[in-house]
Amino acid sequence: MSLPLQGIRVLELAGLAPGPFAGLLLADYGASVLRIDRPKAGVAVSADHLARHKSSITLDLRDARSKEILLRLLVAADVLIDPFRPGVLERLGLSPTEVLLKRNPRLIVARMTGFRRDGKYRDMAGHDINYIAVSGPFAPANILGDFGGGGAMCFLGILLALISRSHTGRGQIVEANMVDGSAYLATMPRLARQTPMWDKPRGTNLLDGGCPYYDTYETKDAGKYFAVGALEPQFYAALMKGLELDPKTTPKREDRANWPALRELFTRRFKEKTRAEWEAIFDGTDACATPVLEQGELQAAGHEQRPAVHLSKTPALPIKSDEGGWTGGGLAPNEGGEETLRAWVGWEPSKNYHLREDGAFVTADDKAKL
Repeated sequence: MSLPLQGIRVLELAGLAPGPFAGLLLADYGASVLRIDRPKAGVAVSADHLARHKSSITLDLRDARSKEILLRLLVAADVLIDPFRPGVLERLGLSPTEVLLKRNPRLIVARMTGFRRDGKYRDMAGHDINYIAVSGPFAPANILGDFGGGGAMCFLGILLALISRSHTGRGQIVEANMVDGSAYLATMPRLARQTPMWDKPRGTNLLDGGCPYYDTYETKDAGKYFAVGALEPQFYAALMKGLELDPKTTPKREDRANWPALRELFTRRFKEKTRAEWEAIFDGTDACATPVLEQGELQAAGHEQRPAVHLSKTPALPIKSDEGGWTGGGLAPNEGGEETLRAWVGWEPSKNYHLREDGAFVTADDKAKL
């Protein structure tokens, strides 16, 4: 059986959900994925359940001899998945441009960050709830089914088929459906059901609204909210400092029985200041606390819409504000069609086709041949 990514070698630097999920997608379609674990990395790595079809080695990237193993592997690799915050690889002496691509010009370095690398929050810690908050969130609506599990997964299938064709020479049928696509996106919570992260009823777990330090809170100005994702102890300490709460006198967060009391405490405290006042307190900190921004605010502030990922050598077309960035754009019937026919196959009107009165393109002869 020929797999679409057979022969593709991937090095995945161990991290949290997005990076491992990207590696899982690659591994499921035949790529050989080697996870690079950190020595004594603790819960962040041992709790990673997105390890299907992968292998692993442990490297200490602060040790020159251990790092040299990674550098030698990268010469033979096709992809490196970097899940770290901006600047981490550079501090380790593994700059993609200055080191990695010079060692292997064919290497694809996939860098996964939460916030934009050039944005206001680039140096701050955060979690899913914060990244969504500052992107101008919507209710789940049809984003996960139609767009995530449907359109995005169909796009993935097309890419896989194109890659497969590059070494088989054959096309194939890509079948996508929103049930399987959405279920695939939920791989992490499904596999985490046997762990303390997701082993309780819906709405009572760490990441599904049950946890008071991973939630959103209304501020003093009604209708304005702040998102909190202070999961790690050091981030929680920064949150408590910003809220001017003494950890010694507040309910201990480790005891789930204290969660209702903590949520009530946070609810009262966030309503004591406006969203702008909380921004002034938490901006630039690692409290994983960010404003929940609205689409209208982003548009008014000149927040540009961008393609989902950026490729340094072959970037996507820019998204112009008047072509779908904010207004939705639009395409009239037959708009640009004749130019496309001329560019693709050299066809000309009257000679190769003509338009019916209703605007339909038809062949220019009775034999229906172009």
